[in-house]
Amino acid sequence: MNDLGVPLSAFMTRVAGPGNLERLMRLSGGANMESWAFDWAGKGYVLRRAPSAEYMEGRPYGHADEAALVMAAHAGGVRAPEVVGVLGDGDGMGTGYVMDRVVAEVAPAKILAAPPPSLLDDLARELARTHALPRATIPAAIPTMDTAAALAELKARFMAYGGDRPLIALAIKWCEDHLPAPADPVLVHGDYRMGNIMVDVGKETGGLAVVLDWELAHLGDAHEDLAYGCMTVWRFGRLDQPAFGVGGLDDFFAAYEAAGGAPVDRDRFHFWLVYRTLWWALGCLQMGQAWRSGADTTVERVVVGRRTAEQELDLLLLLEAEAPEVERLRTLPASPPAAPGPVGEPVNREMVQAVRDWLEQAIKPRAEGHDKFEVAVAMNALGIVMRDLDAGVCAEEAALAGALLAGARTLAEPGLLAALRRAALDKLAVDSPKYAALARARSLWGGQE
Repeated sequence: MNDLGVPLSAFMTRVAGPGNLERLMRLSGGANMESWAFDWAGKGYVLRRAPSAEYMEGRPYGHADEAALVMAAHAGGVRAPEVVGVLGDGDGMGTGYVMDRVVAEVAPAKILAAPPPSLLDDLARELARTHALPRATIPAAIPTMDTAAALAELKARFMAYGGDRPLIALAIKWCEDHLPAPADPVLVHGDYRMGNIMVDVGKETGGLAVVLDWELAHLGDAHEDLAYGCMTVWRFGRLDQPAFGVGGLDDFFAAYEAAGGAPVDRDRFHFWLVYRTLWWALGCLQMGQAWRSGADTTVERVVVGRRTAEQELDLLLLLEAEAPEVERLRTLPASPPAAPGPVGEPVNREMVQAVRDWLEQAIKPRAEGHDKFEVAVAMNALGIVMRDLDAGVCAEEAALAGALLAGARTLAEPGLLAALRRAALDKLAVDSPKYAALARARSLWGGQE
């Protein structure tokens, strides 16, 4: 049993009574958080924790407040986990809490392959219940989001990261120009999407079982929650189903309103769809910064950092309606010429390919568990480098980004939309060629395969 065994047994004895700790297993966890599954006295539980206070730095509230919020949501009828105990300073396990373990499917691909008939209604109902929680039941530490201030913070981060991505600059300017009036604040989950819900699948009575991961919850505009799970990236290839990859927006909004949610404002919904796509684009860039700083040196961080191109394409698809029709119909320019074929000594691309082939043939077959996942991530990283070396894609243009951010250049400019489309297609073909929206954008824009 690992180092958690003794203190966790003492904690569970205190909060749940006598028993034996069995099947303790790490489920997941990045740089800041861990989740552990275990059995106690024949019942399943999950420990969510940060090993020390340092891991929680920069978060607006700690695990005690997060646990109190989850308990309030559960008591208010939301399908949130049932918390059984909160770690204290004397428990010797850092900060965190223990909750009942729910046995259901969490993998988006498996859920979306055959979603239960009730799932779209379930998703809408749980959001309506979340947004209806009485203010008096919400812990005082839960912050209220000021949208204008949050957008300014995203802009500051963009500049700190180089300020050289034209499509991110375009989105920031659009959000500044379309900032909605403040909404009556409700509790917003903040991360409500496929991957953070568990679903009973393969059953006639199946449906949403539990809503996980409440650490981004805040008070704010309900439309933020409505939009976030509808982002392209969180639909996991189900581009024909704009509501969570499960159904249509009209049906989703109608179900939300029928469950007690306030009437949906389509313009507000669109703003938050753009805003959260922008937010995640900067989140991906932040992953690369975490690797550069040494805060998280895993290969996964640099690979996710290159997924910024996915969100940039999605942003352009969301914003191109702002361009005049003549620009939307303009033919795309050609891609930059590919790098010439190698001659003489092995070039960098061939060196990278040799290492990638070695990983695939010699290392991956022998790897197990998380090591196998890390080998696959490393191979993905090398694949990105190989495609980058082949493509001759132009570097990001800081001057264009600055002009878009200032409003000096817009999508009304002849040829600019076509150039941005071509750049987005070429960048994503290097960074994430299997992203479902790439094929869709090529079909819409007439881009080459």
